[in-house]
Order: sequence, then structure tokens, then C-alpha cells
Amino acid sequence: MVSFLLSFIFSKEAMIVRGSVQVLEVLSFSKKEMETTHSSPPFDSFLDRMRNPASLDLVRSIKSFIVSFSFNAPNPENNSKRIQDFFLSMEAAIRGHPLWEASSDAEIDNALEGLEKYVMTKLHSRTFASSAEDVKMDAEISDKIYLLQNFLRPQHLDIPSVLQNETAWLLAEKELKKINAFKVPREKLLCIINCCRVINNLLLNASISEDRVLGGADDFLPILIYVTIKANPPQLHSNLKFIQLCRMQSKLVSEAAYFLTNLVSAKSFIVDLNAKSLSIEESEFEESMQAAKLVDRVPQETLITFDKRSAFRNITDPGSSIPMHKKANSNINGELNYPYMEAEAGELTVGDVERLLSLYKDVVTKYTSLCSTVRHLSVSKTVSPVPQGNDDDLLRGSNGTHKDTSCKGD
Repeated sequence: MVSFLLSFIFSKEAMIVRGSVQVLEVLSFSKKEMETTHSSPPFDSFLDRMRNPASLDLVRSIKSFIVSFSFNAPNPENNSKRIQDFFLSMEAAIRGHPLWEASSDAEIDNALEGLEKYVMTKLHSRTFASSAEDVKMDAEISDKIYLLQNFLRPQHLDIPSVLQNETAWLLAEKELKKINAFKVPREKLLCIINCCRVINNLLLNASISEDRVLGGADDFLPILIYVTIKANPPQLHSNLKFIQLCRMQSKLVSEAAYFLTNLVSAKSFIVDLNAKSLSIEESEFEESMQAAKLVDRVPQETLITFDKRSAFRNITDPGSSIPMHKKANSNINGELNYPYMEAEAGELTVGDVERLLSLYKDVVTKYTSLCSTVRHLSVSKTVSPVPQGNDDDLLRGSNGTHKDTSCKGD
């Protein structure tokens, strides 16, 4: 009987230990996840509570939900519904759990933010840019923005000169570019909010200095479009879709919802952008786009050619035993001919290497000069001076105090 009781006690202790270990294992991060996850006191508090053996039922629910995603093919819309339903059920479970029995609304809110952060970090690879269509859209938007960067100017979007402040725009661009550095919807959304707050402060400062009403959508959206084009944030489409589908819906309200909606509108405008969307002649728009494509694509084609083909193909003179470097001559205009165009690779000598390098540099120099000229011609008509604002005012709110425009994790 004694041995039976001892055996029973030891087995119970073993079950408790296994349960505690399971909790610790579930709410832990891999090294890679820790590198991209920003710790904070509220999140640390959430993890501490979830490591308590009393939270084993919650931990098992979280673990089961995360594991369930590995059994189905990625489907953004279906995944979003599952995620939102899970957050709602877990909110009810947390509010009614003994560990949060005496917690304030702020503590419950921190727990829900911690839940979203943990779950979406684990599911990031399954829910972000999870479809081929999203990947394709990201590439198309990025490519189009890259072309627009070559010639688009503030006046093409009817941005008044009083709002053309490069310092403010650079701050806004910096915040927007951070969006892809985070894995959690809330943290990505904070980057958008900080970007838009910089623009709002620019509008506020301008309205005060100019004694005029500014700050409506007619003033805000064109600047946001221009900032987005200048920043060209990576995977813009996928980041916006990820926030829309995976951020807790109860948090997509007020300022956050307004700024997110404006950036979605800016993205849609860029996707459909053509000459009719801008204050620019259609012929000038088409010429500028073609010039930008020339600057963008030819270097890639040149690199591909040199990478995938033999650099010595069709560059020697058949039947000749004279070293190639001695066959250079001048045409009737005194310009240097390229002696390797009709040659075979087997006829090259070691002495030809130096000459080939020299010719290659000559071609690249001429090509670079040509591209520079084309770029200059495409933008010279649209360049205009940009007034500068007060740098310090850009980070101040209406009450004159500094506002936080850094993209914080929590």
C-alpha cells in the first residue's frame, strides 16, 4: 500500500513537472524569432503569466491553434477569419480566467496585445505574403514605383509649394520603410501611424504659418502618395493586407483605421496611376516612363548577358594568328574600332585580357553617360526649388511638445 501511494505521488509530481515544461516550451521563442521580436514590459508580463502552471489550459489552446495551421494550405481570407475568431474566444477566456480575475482593463488589453504578438510571430511565415498573387502584386508595385521615382515631382500631384518640405518627407519615408522589419500587425501599423503623424504635423505647422485651413484629405493624401513613392516600402501590398486581415479588429479604429485606410488608398492610386491621374501631359508621361525603363532595365540585361554567356563569344577574328590587341585600328572619322567583334574565343591570347578590359570600361563609360543624359532630359523640365521648413517643428504637435515618431514594438 505504501509503495502504491509513493508511486501515485511521484506520478502526480511528474505530471506537474511535465505540465510546467510544456508551458515553458510553448511560450518560448526561437533565436531567429527573438531577433525580430521587440520585448516590452507588457509583453514580458503576458509571458510570465502564461508560464504559470495555472494557465495550462490557455497555453494548450494557443499551442493547438498554432499547430492547426500546419495542416492546411495557406488561404489569406480563411486564415483571417480563423485568427479573428480565435482572438475573440481567447479574450473571453482571459477575462474569465483566475490569473486575470482582478486585472484592470489596461492589463487585459496588454494581455490581448501580448497574445496577438506571440501568435502572429509564430504564424508569420504562414500568413504574410502567403499567396503567389500577393508576391506578384508586391513586385509589380515596387517596379512601378521605381520607375515613377525617376521623374515624378510634387507638382505632378498638385502638392502646393507651402507643403513641399523635404525634411518632413524624409522623416515620414524613414518611418514607412521600417514596416517590413516587423512581424506583428500592431508593430507594422505603428510604422504607418508614425509616418502619417509626421505628415499631419507638417500640415498643422503650415496651416499655422500660412494662416489657412490645411489638413483635410485633399492635402493629406497627395503627400502620403508622394512619400510612399519616395520610400518604396518593400512588400507594400502584403504588409497592408497582413494588417487588415490579422490585426485584432477591435484595434482597427479611430486614428489607426484612418491612417491605414489612407495608405491603402495611396497604394490603389499608385497601382492605377497613369497620365490622367497626374498634372502631366500624356506624351510626357509615356516618354518619362520609357526613359525610366531604359535606365532601369538595360543594366540588368547587360549583367545577365555577361553572367550567362561567355564573355569571349564572337569576339575574335577567324583565321588570324595576330594577337587581338594589335588589330585595333581607326575608322575614317578617327574613332577607335572594336577589334573583337568578329573573333573566336580560341584565338584569344593572354595579352588580349588587358585590351578587353579597356574596351569593356570604354563601353560602360559611354553607356553610363548616355543613361545620365536621358535621365537629365526627362527630369530637367520638372525640377523646381523646394522650400524648407523648421526641422524642429516637424516633430512637434499642436501643443508644442515633441511627439514620438519612432516605430516602437509596443
